Amino acid sequence: MTGPAGRWALAPTESGGADLAPLGDDGLPAGPVVREPDLAAAVRSRPDVTRWVWRDTHAVYPALLAAGVRVERCYDIEAAENLLLGREGRHGEPRSAAAALARLHHAPVPTDPPPRMAAPGSQSSLFEPRPPVVIPLAGLLEVYAEQQRRHAAATHPDRMRLLTASESAGMLVAAEMHAAGLPWRADVHRAVLHELLGERYAGGGEPRRLAELADEVSAAFGRRVRPDLPADVVRAFGAAGIRITSTRRWAIESLDHPAVAPLLAYKTLYRIYTAHGWSWLQDWVRDGRFRPEYLPGGTVSGRWTTNGGGALQIPKVIRRAVVADPGWRLVVADAAQMEPRVLAAISRDPAFMEVSSRPGDLYQAISDRAFSGDRDRAKIAVLGAMYGQTSGDGLKNLALLRRRFPRAVAYVDDAARAGEEGRLVRTWLGRTCPPAVTGDAADAQEAGLPQDDTPDPAYGHASSTDSRARGRFTRNFVVQGSAADWALLLLAALRSDLAALRAELVFFQHDEVIVHCPEEEVERVTEAIDRAAATAGRLTFGETPVRFPFTVAAVECYADAK
Repeated sequence: MTGPAGRWALAPTESGGADLAPLGDDGLPAGPVVREPDLAAAVRSRPDVTRWVWRDTHAVYPALLAAGVRVERCYDIEAAENLLLGREGRHGEPRSAAAALARLHHAPVPTDPPPRMAAPGSQSSLFEPRPPVVIPLAGLLEVYAEQQRRHAAATHPDRMRLLTASESAGMLVAAEMHAAGLPWRADVHRAVLHELLGERYAGGGEPRRLAELADEVSAAFGRRVRPDLPADVVRAFGAAGIRITSTRRWAIESLDHPAVAPLLAYKTLYRIYTAHGWSWLQDWVRDGRFRPEYLPGGTVSGRWTTNGGGALQIPKVIRRAVVADPGWRLVVADAAQMEPRVLAAISRDPAFMEVSSRPGDLYQAISDRAFSGDRDRAKIAVLGAMYGQTSGDGLKNLALLRRRFPRAVAYVDDAARAGEEGRLVRTWLGRTCPPAVTGDAADAQEAGLPQDDTPDPAYGHASSTDSRARGRFTRNFVVQGSAADWALLLLAALRSDLAALRAELVFFQHDEVIVHCPEEEVERVTEAIDRAAATAGRLTFGETPVRFPFTVAAVECYADAK
C-alpha cells in the first residue's frame, strides 16, 4: 500500500534490489521499510505510487526503462540539493545526497564525484545504468525531510517546490529521450558528408574538399598555411600586413584578402568534419538512433546541455539525416519569440502583456505600439533590454521601449542593478544566479558554458568579473532562466499528455521540441503541444494574458522543418 500522499522513497541496494518506504504528507515514513530483491519488480508492483523519492534519476531510471518500467513522477534529491544550494547562495558546494547528509551531521563533506565524460567509441559503456551509490534509506529520508524545511524557508515556497518538481520531471524526460533516441539515417548522413567533403583519403588525412580549400588558402598567402591552426592563420595575415587577434568569422569576413573566402568555407566544413563527421557517426549512432545523454540544468540559467555528441548543435545540413521511421512523422515545434513573452509575464507590464496576448508576430505588435511600425527597431530594442545593449542607437531604442513598457524595462534594469551590487538574483520560480564566473575556458566549461561560438547569453562575458559585466549577466538571467523554468513545465505537461499515445518525445533544445509519432497521431500531438504550452504558462507565471504559441511542422525529415 502507499502512503497518504501516494509517495514512496526508494534507495537502491548493491545487490540490484531496493529499500522502500511509504511517505506521509510530512515527508516522514508512514509505514515500515520494505526490502525488495529486484528494483524493477518493486516499482512495477506499485502502480498506484504517484511520486518516487530517490537520490538521483540518472542512477535509477535507466535501469527501470531498460526493464520496461515507466514512472509518472519523481523527486530527485540531488537535483533538489543543487537548486537549494543555489537559493542559499552556496552555488558550487557538493550537491550529492552523501554531501547533504554529511552537512546535516556536521561531518566531513565528501566532494562530488567527477562527471562522466563522453569519449569517442564509448557510447555503449557511457550510457549503461550507473552502479548504485549506496546511501541507506534512513539517511536519504533525513536529507529529504531537511530539504522540505528548506523549501518552506524560500521567499516563495510554492514556486520553489514547483521548480524542484519540474527539474525532477526534466530528469525523467531526459532519460526517456535517451532511451527512445532520435531517429537517424546513417546512410543519409554518409551521403551528406560525401557531398560536402568529398572522398576520404586513406591513412586518416583530411577529406578531399578540405584538402583543396587548404591548398587555396595557402596559395592566397603565397606560402603553406594550416587553416585549422588559428596561430598559423594569424601569422599569415600579419605577414600580409593585416593584424587580427581572432580567426572567428566575425573577425575575418570583412577583410580584403583572397584567402578569406576559402578560409571561411574551410572553417564551415572543418567544423562539420570534426563535430559530426564519419567518426561521430560511428561513435554516436546505433541501430538507427542517436542517443545523447541530456543534462537538465546543465547551465546556470537552467538550459540543458548534453554529455558529448553535440546534440544541441546539429547543423541544418546534417539534420537531413534525422528521418522519421516509415509511416511516422517528426512533429517539430518551435516556441515563437519565447523570451520576450516571458519578460511580459514576469514583469507584469500591462501593455507588454497585452501585445504578448495577440496572435502573430510579437515584434511587429511591439513596433506598432512604440516604433511606428519599424519591426527591426522594435526587435533591437527588446533584445537590447534583455541582453544589455544600452549604448548608441540601442540607448535611443531602449528609451522608446521604456516609455511604452516601463515595467518590463524596469524589471531587467532592477535585475542588472542587483547583479552589479552583488546581490542574489532569481528566476520567477527561484533558480538562483551563482557568483560571477571567471575568465578562462576551464572555468566556463566547469560552470556549464557551451564551448562553441555562441555562448549561453545568461553568462554575459564569462571573462569579465567587473560589476557591469555582472549586471549584463543578471539582466538576461532573469529572462532566460525563467524561460527555462517554463520549458521544464512544458516538457512535463507534454510528457503526461503523450503517455496515452504511441508518440515519443525524442529531442529538446531551449525552445524547440521534437515528437516522433505515427502519421495518424500528428493532429493529436500538435494539439498536445498547444495545451502543454498553455498549461506551462499558467503553472509557471499564474493567470496572465500572455500567449506562448508554437510554430509546428510535421515532416519526414528534420531539415525540412525550417
